[in-house]
Amino acid sequence: MVKLLQGDRSLRGAAAVVGVGTSRFGDLGGRNHMEIMGEAVHHALTDAGLGIHDIDGIFSSNFNDQLTPLVVAEYFGMKPDFMDGTNIGGSAFVNSILSASLALKYDMCEVALICYGSSNRSHGFTAPAHSRTVESVYKPRYPIQAYALAAARHMHEYGTTPQQLAEVAVAARQWAQLNPAAELRDPLSIEDVLAARRVVDPFGVRDCCLVSDGGGALIMVKSDRAGDFPKAPVYVLGVSARTTHNIISQMPDLTTTAAAQSGPEAMAMAGVTPADIDVVELYDAFTINTILFLEDMGFCRKGEGGAFVANGNIAPGGKLPVNTNGGGLSCVHPGMYGLFLLIEAVQQLRGECGDRQVRGARLAACNGNGGYLSSQVSAILGTGETL
Repeated sequence: MVKLLQGDRSLRGAAAVVGVGTSRFGDLGGRNHMEIMGEAVHHALTDAGLGIHDIDGIFSSNFNDQLTPLVVAEYFGMKPDFMDGTNIGGSAFVNSILSASLALKYDMCEVALICYGSSNRSHGFTAPAHSRTVESVYKPRYPIQAYALAAARHMHEYGTTPQQLAEVAVAARQWAQLNPAAELRDPLSIEDVLAARRVVDPFGVRDCCLVSDGGGALIMVKSDRAGDFPKAPVYVLGVSARTTHNIISQMPDLTTTAAAQSGPEAMAMAGVTPADIDVVELYDAFTINTILFLEDMGFCRKGEGGAFVANGNIAPGGKLPVNTNGGGLSCVHPGMYGLFLLIEAVQQLRGECGDRQVRGARLAACNGNGGYLSSQVSAILGTGETL
């Protein structure tokens, strides 16, 4: 693993995504998280032209089921050859494409299913359990206070402004307005974001992600089988997982995440640079996330993220398309968002995104985030012509 993360390219293009699917988003009251996940899996199987018993590898985690892969296998009546339920928060599913790529490359399974479902909106959010820490005695309002702390530090250190944070929310909404599946599609202005109800300084409600019901699923195979399916395959070119801390008080630098390691490592494996990337999908649980990850992955210098996102630079028609489905801020956020940024990247690279399609997209960069800016997993996906 260390060798892989130091730029070895033996895993580059070893596996490919051949099917994706989502459930509907929003308030899906009357359905539990497994039923919502089942809808997404059904659509992914249809997309790939497969049946449930073609799957022999399960990669899944959530905050409802401690033994998630076993629950998933039982729910679908499967007896898989390989299972992985690693939970590192919302980045877990980007991490899963690394695990699945390895399992497929070494013939530990033939068809890998990565899946997730959540009923957080209709049934209430199930927060991850944390052991008693120096922070817990103060009863902080997590996760929002942790991210607000990082935002406040970035503003103090680099002069980032509330208006620049608002640019992130407005850009996401403009992309969502082009996405029929997005939850929030009403117009949103900088003034609207700044005037919205305050939640935790410096965040107002529009700086914060949605709370959604929703499910997603993704199917992968070894690259030598990738041409056997109905849709054009999307290849995993690079992926890296890193962490710097668990609780926010132990984050070494509140303005720099582990994406400063995982982003360059994933790009090194893929043999690309930020300048090569056509579309970027980032885990935008809060507006500060987008700014931090753009800096850490090398799309701009540290401290320049606020200026980089200004003037519509990441919105439709801007220099760099970011969170083209509307992201967690306007499209969907069912507690663990990482799988949905991968699905959007795949659909962009397959040219299936309609009015929000980035023309000629060949390379996509994704960054999943877990915990309190704790785990970062970066991935580079590409079309067949990028191999």
